Amino acid sequence: MLDVPGLVRRAEVSRRLLGPGLCRVCPRLCRADRAADETGLCGIGRDAVVAAHFPHFGEEDCIRGRRGSGTIFFSGCSLRCVFCQNHDVSWIVQGERVTERRMAEMMLELQARGCHNINLLTPEHVVPQILAALPVAVSGGLEVPIVYNSSGYEGTESLALLDGVVDVYLPDLKVAGSGHARRYLRRPDYPRVARAAILEMHRQVGPLVLDESGLARRGLLVRHLVMPGMGEETAEVLRWIARELGSDTYVNLMAQYTPAGLAGGAGERGRYTEIGRAPGREEYLRAVDLAERLGLKRLDARSRAMGTALADLDGAEESPRDVD
Repeated sequence: MLDVPGLVRRAEVSRRLLGPGLCRVCPRLCRADRAADETGLCGIGRDAVVAAHFPHFGEEDCIRGRRGSGTIFFSGCSLRCVFCQNHDVSWIVQGERVTERRMAEMMLELQARGCHNINLLTPEHVVPQILAALPVAVSGGLEVPIVYNSSGYEGTESLALLDGVVDVYLPDLKVAGSGHARRYLRRPDYPRVARAAILEMHRQVGPLVLDESGLARRGLLVRHLVMPGMGEETAEVLRWIARELGSDTYVNLMAQYTPAGLAGGAGERGRYTEIGRAPGREEYLRAVDLAERLGLKRLDARSRAMGTALADLDGAEESPRDVD
């Protein structure tokens, strides 16, 4: 991490992304003057809103360790994923509106509780607020790694300001095609934006590096949620990772998709019944098999174990195409 004066300079630059005129923090480029406390589509104005901060034990083993990952869960979001499991926080902003000093206090509290890192969850739309809090936290003794846990939908200016600040990037790569991105994320540009962002993250920190205890110290960990009936989408994501990031990329093929938000159900929710079920065991294992054939050997072991425990569904979709 940079020294305090360097962090202060970045915070000053980042504040200009909030306005006036329009917000440039994320790729939506909302016509909201967040510097004047107007809210963008993300639902957030001048100050960040924190839904919760706590030691998180549900992350990958290399992130959570034995004492948990010090998670600060930000409310609001730049995306509108119809299957969001945190709908009440991401779509309907709930939580504590925080100053930079209060956010710094949360970071220091989590470090004092023994957490292995500070895990910034859904941070894409509050990068200026995070950068404003970090000099205060570092002055107060913050020294654990910073984990940036995001959807992958990143503003280029925001991401550039994080170079040398973030230790571990933990982005999702949700979908590869604009059609699914439009239908399920409501952002057809998501695949292009996320791929460019992940390449920049990789340039900044390189492949994931673990210490002698197996904890992540620096690098990139890419997550992809295996969804029902979308095997070819998963296959294209894996092919891109293998081709552009390389075989040393740590990949978490997540098996925990369950219908949430607008996926499944009655009324408007009935529009997304095709993703109204969990993936089957064979769907998941086919994805693992393809990843291995592509040379991606650093697959998260805990998620793989969860995948083998999925139900065996009759008539699950055809296997993804073989490697070209």
